[in-house]
Amino acid sequence: IACVLSGLPESIIAAACARSGQRVLHVDSRNYYGGNWASFSFSGLLFWIKENQQKTDNSDECEDWRKLILENEEVISLSKKDKTIQHVEDFCFGDQDSAEDVEEAGALPKLPVFGASGAEGVAQESEKESPAMESALPEAESREPEGAAGTEPASAVEGGDTEISSGNESSHSAAESALELGKTEAAPSEIAAQEPKKITYSQIVREGRRFNIDLVSKLLYSRGLLIDLLIKSNVSRYAEFKNATRILAFREGKVEQVPCSRADVFNSRQLTMVEKRMLMKFLTFCLDYEQHPDEYQDYENSTFAQFLRTRKLTPSLQHFILHSIAMVSETDCSTLEGLQATKKFLQCLGRYGNTPFLFPLYGQGEIPQCFCRLCAVFGGIYCLRHSVQCLVVDKESGRCKAIVDHFGQRISANYFIVEDSYLSESTCKNVCYRQISRAVLITDQSVLNTDSEQQVSILTVPPVDLGKPAVCIIELCSSTMTCMKDTYLVHLTCPSTKTAREDLEPVVQKLFNLNTEKETENEELEKPRVLWAVYFNMRDSSGIDKNSYDGLPSNVYVCSGPDSALGNDCAVKQAETIFQEMFPTEEFCPPPPNPEDIIYDEDEIAPEESGFSNSPEAKPEPSVEESGSGDSTAVKK
Repeated sequence: IACVLSGLPESIIAAACARSGQRVLHVDSRNYYGGNWASFSFSGLLFWIKENQQKTDNSDECEDWRKLILENEEVISLSKKDKTIQHVEDFCFGDQDSAEDVEEAGALPKLPVFGASGAEGVAQESEKESPAMESALPEAESREPEGAAGTEPASAVEGGDTEISSGNESSHSAAESALELGKTEAAPSEIAAQEPKKITYSQIVREGRRFNIDLVSKLLYSRGLLIDLLIKSNVSRYAEFKNATRILAFREGKVEQVPCSRADVFNSRQLTMVEKRMLMKFLTFCLDYEQHPDEYQDYENSTFAQFLRTRKLTPSLQHFILHSIAMVSETDCSTLEGLQATKKFLQCLGRYGNTPFLFPLYGQGEIPQCFCRLCAVFGGIYCLRHSVQCLVVDKESGRCKAIVDHFGQRISANYFIVEDSYLSESTCKNVCYRQISRAVLITDQSVLNTDSEQQVSILTVPPVDLGKPAVCIIELCSSTMTCMKDTYLVHLTCPSTKTAREDLEPVVQKLFNLNTEKETENEELEKPRVLWAVYFNMRDSSGIDKNSYDGLPSNVYVCSGPDSALGNDCAVKQAETIFQEMFPTEEFCPPPPNPEDIIYDEDEIAPEESGFSNSPEAKPEPSVEESGSGDSTAVKK
């Protein structure tokens, strides 16, 4: 199996193939794992911004590779430039003190630093490789977790001893330590009155390794396909997770918390007793709506918003259900789709916490790397900074026989997995792509301050104009290991209608203070201040039929990049579908064997000791190092 690019679907397929005993070669022209699913340190993200603003072609093409093509063969050229990212704009709103001589703490070479807008402080040619490579070194032991408060991973235990997290800290002791920390810092009544600490641009650069900034912003549904796959394959041991702590809503110009669970509903001060009964009655109906078809059959051709109006719900309840629980469009979502989305939300409640969502510590980019680790444990070979020139196709059979890399080497395989961004314009001439608008902000406080500073929040901002998409906002605190202390990392996502800045800046202006001047109105002072921001558009290649690609052989499978949905179900479904097409009789990502259950033959022992055995069963994860103190699991590739 030859996989080109290491995004989430490709990494899952590679892990499944290696686990079933196939030989896997996984190559990527980038020098980091994950493709558009990757996470970067702050300097790594600046370097990524510079690359995508300049759109330089760094491939070293060997002209001799065409000599390797036989007379009965033809080639399908692959794209050498990544065209999935467009309209990249970055801005610094914080104090722009001199950061030219500032280096990241713990960084060996000096990393590039950028000015207020755009990539003005361009790094020297010799510095090009270092920033982005940080995300290719994901071992947890190299990280220094900060702030013990609220960092306990989700225990993720259900029924048996299956755990999502490798941490073994007591949730009670962690909660107590969080409370102790809160007491020593400030009383709850004083927190709102305190001014946030002033963060300068040079501080952000200096603490850049504290940031793990995702290119794509997603959460994991606690009963979603990805969580089920992580548990089934035992890949969950390679990562830790934190519960999303609250669901927020933006209504009448204010941000407020949405009651989701039964306890939240009855403890809520926002709702009257009548509204609480209305909400509980409707949510109970949604859990088993299939058993009561007479209640929604007449509205199957209506939108979910129209159906909610017939349920005698108050406007505030309709808003909460539509935008914060079902999280669907007001104009495009049918009644059945809305009921299904509400049921999915409710079914995920309570498995690991009071919200349906989990977030991986150190960012979404950890998930593809976890599956890469599983693949490597079972003999997969990984080559970064290794671009592919073309696919070699046999004219008679029409099947792909090999790939040719940028060194002019010909590599044969039976199956080929290619990410959409590697296909050339001639192959994709009949494909119509959608776009995703993305923004990433670094702010100095939360959009909704509470007694606890360590909150992971999700907020859906409905569109001002009907027909336009809602904006999904995920706000991460420092205990997620994605930003430095006293800052928040805010991700904004929506399907594109214009450029990312045009789509998302109006929402940013509503919720945040972009004013860099000292004199601001009182209303602006209450908002979180944006210290730094980047906007960009990302291609959404999900849902495209393989037949839309021109001239691809039957044994070449195309994986899509990230989609605009909140969860990861699309990537998991795609990976499983492709795997089953290749190996219909094999189980998809079965659990790895326990080392103590493996029986070695005498003939296997000698090559095993010399390190030359290729048998998956003879390699019971020799490279796994588990921490016994509840810290992150460290896995070396």
